[in-house]
Amino acid sequence: MTEVKLTKYTRFSGCGAKLGPDFLDKALCGLSQPDYPELLADFTTSEDSGIYKINETQAIVQTVDFFPPIVDDPFTFGRIAAANSLSDIYACGAVPLTAVGIVCFPKDTLNISYLRGMAEGGLGALIEAGTALVGGHSIDDPEPKFGYSVTGIIDIDQILLNNTAKPGDLLFLTKPIGTGTINAAFRANKADDDAFSAAESSMSQLNKGASEVLRELPVSACTDVTGFGLAGHMCEMISGTKVGISLDVGAVPLFPHVLEYIAQGYIPGGTSRNKEYRSWMVENSDKADPVVIDLLFDPQTSGGLLFSIESSCKEAVVSTCYKRGLEVYCIGTVNENAERITLMF
Repeated sequence: MTEVKLTKYTRFSGCGAKLGPDFLDKALCGLSQPDYPELLADFTTSEDSGIYKINETQAIVQTVDFFPPIVDDPFTFGRIAAANSLSDIYACGAVPLTAVGIVCFPKDTLNISYLRGMAEGGLGALIEAGTALVGGHSIDDPEPKFGYSVTGIIDIDQILLNNTAKPGDLLFLTKPIGTGTINAAFRANKADDDAFSAAESSMSQLNKGASEVLRELPVSACTDVTGFGLAGHMCEMISGTKVGISLDVGAVPLFPHVLEYIAQGYIPGGTSRNKEYRSWMVENSDKADPVVIDLLFDPQTSGGLLFSIESSCKEAVVSTCYKRGLEVYCIGTVNENAERITLMF
């Protein structure tokens, strides 16, 4: 593959950011559809994917995700886009089967080799996932964007939902946070090599291995950490339930230098939108450094899996992940403080 780098003309500074959760909530509020008995999960509970029963024992799982370049190298960008698209399938405990590519590309201003690089990087990740690329759709657009719609399959009795955590459960995370902040610093040419390399490597890593581990354990609830940030996705786990979360702030794994970057003002726009929508659910935030609050709401790309499991399984979680060479961090507990995240210092 011919290496192609984004030039100053084609590097985009935050264009194409995801719509904020508050904006989406207002747009979708009151939106309803007929009752489909086979529909087991949909957008109404902020699930990672839609889940549809196809027979008495199995369901299909569907999701879609795409976004603008967050790294210069097109091959790496394609791989990250694929890993991010596959992540929602893994968060539900499902196995991805097929993928359809989604491409927006400025054919008159960006060399075709960049498109080739994105496609090659994405296909490599799909092959690693055992997921067949079956087609795609493309449009000529001033800004490149790339991703996939992915379909998976799961046994109904193995489905993992995001809002079924139980009081007393421990909360685990499988990747550090801070990719949004590092990307903001990168766009300003202020990101240190070790920080950028760590984030790039993590975003390129599939959640396949972590999902396989979870299928071996009695996990209560699971989601993946992406655009709404760690705190935002925790809020989705407890929203509309009778449980809350005690978050051990000091136990949350971070990429190098992210607190420094936030203190220096390299904060993605999504952080503010996430805070505006969900900060009311966070207790003790007045006792925290504002830098920490920004980090907890930092929008992630291809983040880790966030899951809850009964406390007696802690050793099994750690040892199983260790044997597979996977990171895992215990960052909190599930409590009965309904719909609240309590920060613990």
